[in-house]
Amino acid sequence: MLTKDHASWGYAASTGLGFTHETIVDAHFEACAPYYQTALDEVGIRAGWHVLDAGCGSGAFLPWLADLVGPEGRVSAIDLAAENTELAAERMQRCSSRCAFDARQGDLLDLPYPDDTFDAVWCANTTQYLDDEELARALRELCRVVRPSGVVAVKDLDASLITVRPADPFQFTDFFRHAARTPGYARQLLRTRDLHRRLDEAGLLSVRQRTLLIEHHAPLSPAALRFYTLACARIARQATDQGFGGDWEPFLDPDNAAHPLRDRLGYISEGNTVAVGIVPPRAR
Repeated sequence: MLTKDHASWGYAASTGLGFTHETIVDAHFEACAPYYQTALDEVGIRAGWHVLDAGCGSGAFLPWLADLVGPEGRVSAIDLAAENTELAAERMQRCSSRCAFDARQGDLLDLPYPDDTFDAVWCANTTQYLDDEELARALRELCRVVRPSGVVAVKDLDASLITVRPADPFQFTDFFRHAARTPGYARQLLRTRDLHRRLDEAGLLSVRQRTLLIEHHAPLSPAALRFYTLACARIARQATDQGFGGDWEPFLDPDNAAHPLRDRLGYISEGNTVAVGIVPPRAR
């Protein structure tokens, strides 16, 4: 799971995976909450269900999941970073939900749950950390722990839709394509719109997929400005360290007054892909 390039992306949790620390993850959730809500609405989670948040991070989705399943339902959460499960539990203690809840530390590649435990699983912003072989294994595990006719839903970032203006509109996507020439994080960020095929290969039925364009126009909200200037700075440092051409200087300092996202015509976009499938009947 841990590719050798992850440390260079920054904002790592105890797992060493880049962009997993709660400071950056929660900032992104705050900046993009309406889009995240739309993505979750695609799944069709019902009242009374037992739902697993697989790769829950600090638990930003958990109150929404709790609202969907209601007081008769149950929400479980699991994350590779032990500190994230603690943060998730604290978040649920603060929210008004009355549904049952449990959280534990664990690995998506070897989930610590019996077969057919859940009615649905929600896996958001996590498959980007898995190589192709690990992704296939994780999907098998998600299918295993969900009952037949239950739902497996995977959401992740599509980096091919990242663009910043006023700047070279292809600067970021060209860098990701350059970095993706070797296995690692960048390649996995460009794989997201293949999720429907991956779910199909895992044996899921009635697979459907939707990619949502996330857009922020100037003046960006304080949350969006904070997240995207920090994220752009890390990518700009990556590009500079790798000697990749382009005008990265305006992006290196998040507080730069000349930052493109502080321009009166500032704009940034990214993609949010959701793939959903149904677990088939078990073979006898």
